[in-house]
Amino acid sequence: MDSGFYAACAGLRAKSEALEIVANNVANLNSTGYRAHQATFRSLLMGERASAGSLSRAVNNFGVLGGTRLDLSAGSSEQTGNPFDLAIEGDAFFVVQSGKQTLYTRNGNFHRTANGQLVSAQGDPVLGEQGAILVPSGPVSIGPDGTISVDGAIAGKLKLAQFAPGADLQAVGTSYYAARGATATTATGFSLRQGMLEGSNANPISAVVDMITVQRQAEMLQRALSTFQSEFNRIASTELSRV
Repeated sequence: MDSGFYAACAGLRAKSEALEIVANNVANLNSTGYRAHQATFRSLLMGERASAGSLSRAVNNFGVLGGTRLDLSAGSSEQTGNPFDLAIEGDAFFVVQSGKQTLYTRNGNFHRTANGQLVSAQGDPVLGEQGAILVPSGPVSIGPDGTISVDGAIAGKLKLAQFAPGADLQAVGTSYYAARGATATTATGFSLRQGMLEGSNANPISAVVDMITVQRQAEMLQRALSTFQSEFNRIASTELSRV
């Protein structure tokens, strides 16, 4: 019985953590450039006795959250008409300088500051091939390859990076990502769409269904814990008194 109690505890903890991940996806359904998080689980066998038989293994096989991974599939793009809004077609990322960190984003909601610097929605400098980009006043045109022109004169070229499939990117805030264990390379095979923004790639229907499913699983585990507690109390009040 104690094995089942601990298994239910481990399962409830895992589902509670998974619920936070799903809730974060739901909260960012309308966040520009957001990449959905998907929970990954691993099994943990409790003690050597777990190998005694198939039933014992099933009871002692605890599901714990092994971490999360990013869904790097593209989101849908929408027309905005803002010349500084950019959407990426392909697997590339914009590069920004946030403090001392070099971060990556699919959120192309950029703007030009009063001193002409191109910055992200969070106010961080957007990097070009030569560093931070200064955009003079005037009509702006941004080509598919990231070349920025003002009144026909080239002002710079955006730096875009890409990562190998399965790269370990860590979310920093809503739309920034850090390359913790991955190496960024110069992006190829991409195309920029001026006057457009890429939305979240979290599927609203799947996100809501996942939330309901995880909530129900957590409720089942809570009921299991209540059952175990009631049984423990019964044993304590009836069986132990005979000893």
